Amino acid sequence: MTKVVITVYKWAGSWGPFRIRVPCGECTLTKDVILDTLACDLSDIPVKLVMHDWLNQWWKPLLKGGWHPPIVMVGDKVISQGEALNRGILTQAVIESHVQYTELVGNHIFGKEDCPHCKRASQLMEQAGIHFQYHDVIRDARALYEMLGRVKPIIGPKTPVTVPQIWIDGKYIGGADELAHIVRSTDYIKSGAE
Repeated sequence: MTKVVITVYKWAGSWGPFRIRVPCGECTLTKDVILDTLACDLSDIPVKLVMHDWLNQWWKPLLKGGWHPPIVMVGDKVISQGEALNRGILTQAVIESHVQYTELVGNHIFGKEDCPHCKRASQLMEQAGIHFQYHDVIRDARALYEMLGRVKPIIGPKTPVTVPQIWIDGKYIGGADELAHIVRSTDYIKSGAE
């Protein structure tokens, strides 16, 4: 399985006559946030954490736009620099990277509680006898990040994301209208249902 690579450049190291002698509190906080997030929120995602002393390799993150430690990269993208890491930003970046390497298996609806189209999609699935997982993107940040990470490459970065977003047998189908068309055209609806 492909691992998501998190690279951290901390305020430390030496280059020529220059040496960093003062420890960085924000670098320590960033490392602690990463370790706790990986253990608590992302424990099921394979991750490789790489720590570097910034001054020893300052040019490497600079090529990606990172110039102020602590610099945190997920893959080759700088997600944070110059301050303690925001846990939500890390979670989002790791999940969005992870979904690029993994397929969604089964039937899924990503929606929200007060959405009539999400309710209609759930009813259609139930009437058709299709077992599915429902992911509330408002109550579960991880579900939101997964939905965005999976749907944005399909619909494009400038297209607004609405709910529901639906996958059947691991294949993206779209929203409730597309689901209704598929269910009705393939005789999924059980007898006596709409």
